[in-house]
Amino acid sequence: MALISKKKIIYPISAGLRLYLIKYSREVNIPIHYHELLRYSSSIALYDSKDQDTLWETVFYDQSDREEIHLNVKKIYALLKAGGDMSVMDHLYVDRVDLCVYGNTQPFRIRIVNRINDNFDYFYIKNADASRVYGLELEHLLSPNRISYFVHKTTLIEEHIAGIPGEMFMKNYMNDPNLNPIRIAKEFVKFNERCFVRLLGDMHSSNFVIDVTPDFEETHYRIRAIDFDQQSFEGKKSIYLPQYFKENNALIQLGMKYITPESMKQYQSEERALIANRLKSSQKEIEDILRTMEEDEISTPENTDSLKKELAKHYHKDQFLECKNMGQILRVSLGMMWNKERSDLAAKIPDIPSLP
Repeated sequence: MALISKKKIIYPISAGLRLYLIKYSREVNIPIHYHELLRYSSSIALYDSKDQDTLWETVFYDQSDREEIHLNVKKIYALLKAGGDMSVMDHLYVDRVDLCVYGNTQPFRIRIVNRINDNFDYFYIKNADASRVYGLELEHLLSPNRISYFVHKTTLIEEHIAGIPGEMFMKNYMNDPNLNPIRIAKEFVKFNERCFVRLLGDMHSSNFVIDVTPDFEETHYRIRAIDFDQQSFEGKKSIYLPQYFKENNALIQLGMKYITPESMKQYQSEERALIANRLKSSQKEIEDILRTMEEDEISTPENTDSLKKELAKHYHKDQFLECKNMGQILRVSLGMMWNKERSDLAAKIPDIPSLP
């Protein structure tokens, strides 16, 4: 069972990370910042359709502040979704501003509604934590999912990642007659591998969603991380493996029932090959983000020392023991996978030219 040792430290955006964000257009001027949303005058608990407390609070602003705040958050939505085309704001309004009072960074969630058809969307305004920014960027580069986010000073803006929350899926959908248990078990194996290779931790059922896509013959599933605070922070190997969280037991049991050891190894190899392809196609960005991480402080010396020893033992590779920080550990993890995929390909096609 995986357990987080203690509350994670919040790391500021370093000068090096700021330069990376500017270089790749992730640093964007915005008209309102996180601390300004804290000027609310009152709040009420937010309940779901079944009268269950969501642990979010809906906040309210004085009349003198509300119009300006709502206008500015709509401008942020236009930057996030329409490249800054402010004409989209004409038919949008801010229906609700919610605050997550139990979250590590206490994010605000904005509900935007289209008054023409009542369609709605969400986005988030948060304190910028360097760990989370690294996690978002690595998700964008190394996973099958593209991520829309940007930063300005100490504020982080994130899109909403749609899907069925993991705990809700396991509670309400596991007995659905239309569920394809083999496909969802396979996706969990691949998700587990993605998290481990790129060192994204704390992926229990509250921190991922399941995107369900019906097809003409079958239903496809994709598990998507929605919380990136634990990117390369913890010192325990198990924290980076979703298979060790008791909250994920229903999916783990599906895997034990439907996935053979041979199939599991195949799915793990498939996922590593896909990550290797993404490494190849985004070499410059990956090198830049790794170099930035290597020069940054995103974990404690104790966690770094513990993780490198556990990974050296797991992989039987002493190269991990030479690492001085989490950025170097991640580089070795990705480099091992890349070198293995390259050597496997060369073994199949002996005269293949050397890959970059």
